[in-house]
Amino acid sequence: MVLSCAVLLLTGCEGGEKEKPIWEQLKIGDLAASGVAKRPEERLLKTLNFDFYVFEMPLENVSVLEDVWPKLSIEHLQFRDYEAFQANSFSIGFGQLLLWDEIADLLRAAGGRRVEADALLLMDGQTRDLGIASVEREQTIFYVSADGPEEQMMTGSGRISLRIKVERIPGSRGVCNFTAEPVFLPLRDRSATKSAAGSETGIILFNSCRFGLKMSPGDFVFFGPAKYVSERSTLAGLFFSRAKPRPVVRTYLIVCAGIID
Repeated sequence: MVLSCAVLLLTGCEGGEKEKPIWEQLKIGDLAASGVAKRPEERLLKTLNFDFYVFEMPLENVSVLEDVWPKLSIEHLQFRDYEAFQANSFSIGFGQLLLWDEIADLLRAAGGRRVEADALLLMDGQTRDLGIASVEREQTIFYVSADGPEEQMMTGSGRISLRIKVERIPGSRGVCNFTAEPVFLPLRDRSATKSAAGSETGIILFNSCRFGLKMSPGDFVFFGPAKYVSERSTLAGLFFSRAKPRPVVRTYLIVCAGIID
């Protein structure tokens, strides 16, 4: 399985050398194994490998996303509440890697570049929190709940993250269930949990923006803002906007890199 080099192209290139063909550059296996030293017995474990990328583009070019979304599908995606997902200014699409180079060309032409990358090696049923934005002081976060109305949640200092969970499907090889939802993690008392509609203190799960799907190697999900929201008091603003040193829009790519049965 080979990852399209368009992911790398968004970082820019140096020199005048002619670029290699897409399929001769970065391999997914190289990314998944990055920084992971495995003992012989660990190679026998059943693992699910994903790659996570963050892209930024200048705010003035955000309209390019209007050309991206129609190329992707939501047919395979499942939502806690799709209307609430959209009302929170989240947009998402599913695709396969043969399509990614076309999308990456659009992002690159709009000044997009890759700013973060992470290789995730997960066990069946394991969760992982991917950091998105810091909340440096007490503030109110506005979002649309699964019940429909806009709500507000008071937080202390902490971090907005994307919590992902992967699970193998019994009796099915080469496919897994993938779910993700935004979560606020306080700096203190990380052991407590809370749904966005609950009353306990601690972790806040924004389940109105939860999404999931079945994924196989070569599948990806790409998500970003349905519209630009600059206010960092909103969930979408925290996820998709950065004001300094200049306004940029953030988008995210998650690739299923491999499933070791």
